[in-house]
Amino acid sequence: MGRVTKAVRGWGSPSRYFQGPGLIRELSTYTGRYGKKTLAIIDQFFYEKMTAELKADFAKAGAEIETQIFNSEVTAERVQKSADDARAFNPDVVVALGGGKTIDTAKAVADLLKRPIIVVPTSASTDAPTIALSVMYSEEGEHLHARLYNTNPDVILMDSQVIADAPVRFLVAGMGDALSTVFEARANVQSDSANYVSGGYRRTKTGTAIAELCYEMLLENGEKAMLAAKRHVVTEALEDIIEVNTLMSGLGVENNGCSGSHSICEGISVLPEDKKTFHGEKTGFGVLCQLMVENAPIELLDEVLTFCIKVGLPVTLDDLHIKNTAENIQAIAEHSMKSYWDTEPFYVDANIVAAAIAAADELGAEYKEALGAGPAYSRQ
Repeated sequence: MGRVTKAVRGWGSPSRYFQGPGLIRELSTYTGRYGKKTLAIIDQFFYEKMTAELKADFAKAGAEIETQIFNSEVTAERVQKSADDARAFNPDVVVALGGGKTIDTAKAVADLLKRPIIVVPTSASTDAPTIALSVMYSEEGEHLHARLYNTNPDVILMDSQVIADAPVRFLVAGMGDALSTVFEARANVQSDSANYVSGGYRRTKTGTAIAELCYEMLLENGEKAMLAAKRHVVTEALEDIIEVNTLMSGLGVENNGCSGSHSICEGISVLPEDKKTFHGEKTGFGVLCQLMVENAPIELLDEVLTFCIKVGLPVTLDDLHIKNTAENIQAIAEHSMKSYWDTEPFYVDANIVAAAIAAADELGAEYKEALGAGPAYSRQ
């Protein structure tokens, strides 16, 4: 986004956020506030099951629901087709039910139809549910650009039992995405860079405070939440991390901005191994690389590495299925320069980033050996 060009502070957030076990079976109550006709875009992995359950629930409530399956990529062409297919039904509200790409597609469809959007994530793996943008891709899966919206989602419904029943790897990946929030916020504060609210404004103190709290909550509850998710039970620690991964992280990144961590994640997209890992897993490793670029104190690196290893986040290139070669590292570094390194408060180039990636990989390997760590969830 680059440096701010005006002194105005800006804040963006969803209108409503609800979190607790069993909320997905109450969906018709929340859509009913907007009208009787609902369009739901549902992830392919549970499309048939959820379609049958929702049609029964909505029929009991005297409402209508039509569903579309998401089983591809977030492209402009597919979004337009989904919107065109829905026009005859003329829904009063659009629902996103699934992971990050399903959510991004539904947000874009709602924007084209000029309808409110209710987001119902089935994992806490990214902060995509809360943000006023969709990440757009090519048919081949290459990151293209962000599609920005004037408003954030109208309602977020987080069914914590659904999150607990999802594979633990999703929750851990969400912690990797959330981990980046505070360090990228700090970089943007130091460089006085614009956030992502309506084209970019100065940060509010509220947004920066949320980013700091995000990190504190991760350290306090991350490992406990991971253990609860392994047993598919909802505890206070898991509820806290669901909120961290989804609401706090989303508010933190939108109201502060990205930096080196997400740049590394997008740099990895140039490699074929990119598709083997989740967004938050790559971003989590990106945190280590960003801290290396910033020459962070060893005490901070120790804290971050210890946390990552305890919860199962990647700390080496091998954890990301990437071979540690000079060619791979240079490719990641050069591609990452197309992203957010300009929000760091000092000069950064591809050679600096490549050196940081190599150093982060080496330090991560040392810590794994010292702690006797098993494979990250990305390798299990």
